[in-house]
Amino acid sequence: MTTEDPVVRLSEEECWQRLRGFELGRLVTRVGDVIDIFPINYVTDGASIVFRTAEGSKLVELTVNDEVIFEVDDHTDADAWSVIVRGRARALDTLDEREAADRLGLTPWVPTLKYNYVRIEPTTVSGRAFRRTGEPERYGVAEY
Repeated sequence: MTTEDPVVRLSEEECWQRLRGFELGRLVTRVGDVIDIFPINYVTDGASIVFRTAEGSKLVELTVNDEVIFEVDDHTDADAWSVIVRGRARALDTLDEREAADRLGLTPWVPTLKYNYVRIEPTTVSGRAFRRTGEPERYGVAEY
């Protein structure tokens, strides 16, 4: 029997390594009592996350309340992980910001025009990784 904790906290650098290795995550917004979640493709830019969006509910919600949660996860048969970024999102509105974002190579997955770039500036980044193993004995049967 092992007492090793199956859940391991990831360091902030380990979280960023995972974020840099993927391109699809989920953005959570909140306006009043309404909470929405959107799948978005993204890129990392230093210690921030950038995505593109069309005019619509995401962009409107971010102008009402810029506090967001962003989540990325993955799994194999043997292990899994999840990274959560809490932060503030803002549309990039200067020409210099948009030109810099254009150089990031971010293209929409859906063939639609998305002229708006949004940057998420993290306030906290946390993550966990864990082994995917069988469920422990549920009924307390001890080995003799």
